[in-house]
Amino acid sequence: MAEAQNSPTPDSARAGGPPPVGSTTAGSIAVAAESTVATRMSAPPSFDVADFPVPHGREEEWRFTPLERLRGLHDGTATADGSIRAEVSAPDGVTVESVGRDDARVGRAGTPVDRVAAQAFSSFEKATVVSVPKETVLTEPVRVTLHGEGGTTFGHTVFEIGAFAEAVIVIDHTGDAVRAANVDFLIGDGAKVTFVSVQDWDDTAVHCSQHNALVGRDAGFRSVVITFGGDVVRLHPRVEYAGTGGEAELFGLYFTDAGQHQEHRLLVTHSTPHCKSNVVYKGALQGEGAHAVWIGDVLIEAGAEGTDTYEMNRNLVLTDGARVDSVPNLEIETGEIVGAGHASATGRFDDEQLFYLMARGIPEAEARRLVVRGFFAELVQQIGLPDVEERLIAKIEAELEASV
Repeated sequence: MAEAQNSPTPDSARAGGPPPVGSTTAGSIAVAAESTVATRMSAPPSFDVADFPVPHGREEEWRFTPLERLRGLHDGTATADGSIRAEVSAPDGVTVESVGRDDARVGRAGTPVDRVAAQAFSSFEKATVVSVPKETVLTEPVRVTLHGEGGTTFGHTVFEIGAFAEAVIVIDHTGDAVRAANVDFLIGDGAKVTFVSVQDWDDTAVHCSQHNALVGRDAGFRSVVITFGGDVVRLHPRVEYAGTGGEAELFGLYFTDAGQHQEHRLLVTHSTPHCKSNVVYKGALQGEGAHAVWIGDVLIEAGAEGTDTYEMNRNLVLTDGARVDSVPNLEIETGEIVGAGHASATGRFDDEQLFYLMARGIPEAEARRLVVRGFFAELVQQIGLPDVEERLIAKIEAELEASV
């Protein structure tokens, strides 16, 4: 397995010439580009969809995305003609409200950075605001279940976590839908939040979402993104800090099957001194046309002295015909930092690991399952919810069974 860390790794040994920078196909090693281009969007953030030109696929932020499969989310032709069954299960003390677009909490955590997110903001009817009072420690998670029942829907959800509160939040996506949404987190000083987003859509679903987290002073935010289903899934997690001492952990796990496009584009902006961030995303791919995209951007602004950040993406290619684009980006505007680094690696099964297990009497199919489970183990452990962990392991097993 080849790894690129802090510098581009050339790949000139491919027949027919090198692939595009940051692109990996089955049988090739990883190519990771160090560039700040991905942090430069074709239009500045805006709540107004008219401020974003219709993308054509040549823009940096859209060059990997199959626009023709977005069902009109990107060009304004998609209309809210669908339905989605939404259920919120909240422990005692948590309030759930439906509010209008003019509520001060809506959009406060972050501004849409592409046309789809702006379209979602301008198209939802009512936003859902889930509030956890200050100093409240929840013993049960807040669970939001979204089950698509066909057609196109737009949404906006705000989680407001009071100072020194602690909460676990789970959003579970299932069914069939064309879905564009924004999810905001307003995290008070000293609060601790774990957010788990599960994309377990039907194979025909399309899902684009921007996650915005505004992390308060000495607060902690942990995001765990799990993506399995859908025809096209394009997620945009973003973190900003509202005070010193904030910490963010962004974990992701994806299993990309034949024909699926799964894209995760992250941005952590360090504009406040003495904050930390850690990003770890891992993916497995199998089948013809499976395409995973991971863009990891970290921006350390001039005033963010004492920043400590690291990001890593690893991909395991299980069959021929799969493609990975992995691009870590790091932009540093001050030398007064604790540390900053990134890494990207893509490869096939380790033949030595398989040989070791098979030499001890373990059948090849079971050996493959053990290797994949070991590959994902550290991320599964970050979830902290036994029912979600068991479901995740079962999904991995089912995906591997299908490939045998």
